Amino acid sequence: MLRVPNLLKVLQNISHYNKEYLYTFQVGYARRHISTLITCNYNARYKVQIVANPRKIFGLNSVSREWRWILITVCKPISVIAKVQKEETENSNKKTENNVQRIIELKKENLGQLKERKLDVKSDESQAKEGQQDAKTEVKKKKADTRMSSLERNFITPVRAMSDFLLKPSDLENLPKTKRRSPYEFEPPITVYWRKDVEAKAIEVWGSKETLTKELLKKELEQKAYQQNIFTVKRRLRDYRREIGSKAQVLDQEGLFGRSGKVVLIAIAINGCNFLFKLCAWLYTGSHSMFSECIHSAADTCNQLILAYGIHKSVQTPNPDHPYGYTNMRYVSSLISGVGIFCVGTGLSVYHGIHGLLHPLTIESFYWAYFILAGSLASEGATLLVAIQSIKRGAEEKRQTFKEYVLAGQDPSVNVVLMEDFAAVLGLVCAAVCMGLTSFFGNSMFDATGSLLVGGLLGAVAGFIIHTNATALIGRSISQEDLDKINAELEADIMVRAIYDVKGIDMGNNLVRYKAELDFDGRELTRYYLEKHDLVQMLKEITGMTDIKELEAFMLKHGEAIVDMLGGEIDRMELNLKKKHPEIRHCDLEIL
Repeated sequence: MLRVPNLLKVLQNISHYNKEYLYTFQVGYARRHISTLITCNYNARYKVQIVANPRKIFGLNSVSREWRWILITVCKPISVIAKVQKEETENSNKKTENNVQRIIELKKENLGQLKERKLDVKSDESQAKEGQQDAKTEVKKKKADTRMSSLERNFITPVRAMSDFLLKPSDLENLPKTKRRSPYEFEPPITVYWRKDVEAKAIEVWGSKETLTKELLKKELEQKAYQQNIFTVKRRLRDYRREIGSKAQVLDQEGLFGRSGKVVLIAIAINGCNFLFKLCAWLYTGSHSMFSECIHSAADTCNQLILAYGIHKSVQTPNPDHPYGYTNMRYVSSLISGVGIFCVGTGLSVYHGIHGLLHPLTIESFYWAYFILAGSLASEGATLLVAIQSIKRGAEEKRQTFKEYVLAGQDPSVNVVLMEDFAAVLGLVCAAVCMGLTSFFGNSMFDATGSLLVGGLLGAVAGFIIHTNATALIGRSISQEDLDKINAELEADIMVRAIYDVKGIDMGNNLVRYKAELDFDGRELTRYYLEKHDLVQMLKEITGMTDIKELEAFMLKHGEAIVDMLGGEIDRMELNLKKKHPEIRHCDLEIL
């Protein structure tokens, strides 16, 4: 066993040979052994063979485990130098074929190279890794530190440039600008400036940052003083309308002239007439039950006026103060209506009934009161039928049963009319029965009890209305069936791998707000990007690169373009969802 540095000395001292085999190199490591067998060939050249187990050839029984470095085993020594010189002189004019597995020239000058070189077979992968490590050490890359805050590459709109930096449109004319995708639907691209250029221009115009800050503070104080001046209200409204372009438009098909609005207007007219007739009947008879019905009609009329205002307000277009619109005004007005029914209707009816029990009054003739109750029953029944028909049509459109539609509170205004008229019909029946018992037995306790029954009925209706509208205002999910349809439509897009954290919120007025986290398919996105570019030209740019800086600039340019295209794909998905599902008013798709 000899180490590599002693190889040359051993080979020079060999004087004879007896066999064809010259020597064997056994390369040993702690966990791996590689053996190389060199055999004689022609013209002083030697063929290298890889032998799996050299012990079988030379009869070696074992190899010492103490060797941790490269070892060399020499077997059957011969005169290498003499044989090489002799064969070189005899066959100097002959040349062998070059197509051999591996050729090693064992010349004296090459033995020196073999002395300095390790007999180790390195794989291509290790060489490639070393090359990559060398390249990494040579090139210094600029790392992106996400912990730092920077406005170096931020954009700013012309409006913000003029408001935040007090610049004029003429100051922005010579600044570099670019077009960016509009954040609003169906709008053309917007013009933006580099924020650093705007800041530099502001400093040039105002002289320094301190002067600019003083001017901003001065402008803020002037705006506060302007807002506090009551005489500028009309001017502000006029300027606001001029800036928006037109007044907030009311959609007739969904407003007071829509299905729900017509039901409420009919209920207002009928309940107003009933209130007047019942008021006259109570003044004539002094009946406690008639008083309760009079209060009931008055409360219904006031509440339905509130509902009409809520319907009118709910269809107004969004504005800067209310970017998501006024769709919840229906629920707010219905909630106020429910509270009004409970406080006024229930409170006064129960109070009057208790007062009748404690302080009975003399019984008057109920003759005209019966006619008024019969007329009220007919009118309230007609309003109830109109509300039922409206709810049936709405339930058919939503593919729900009548009960599911009412309990879900899909149309809160019509629900209030339905419950009020239902309570009114039952209340009229209770009042008529109690008044009849009072006339028959001559006891005013039945009349007072009728007032308590009507008050309890109004309390139950008010509780239902408050519960359903409070639930809607808190935020209620759309049906799972509708949510699954929207999810399936979005998940079928070629750019989407999966969707997570899906939410579909019912905003009222048959409008939905949809939100989802998207896992994009980067391969399809990149393929779509490459389809829009000339790959031959890109290849020429890549092959013409001479240093890392050119490669970095190339990657940054196309990386930024891919990110912009990603935003465009999100806009495309949102538009497709709104076309196929018109009930979606706001669609928020976020990248996972």
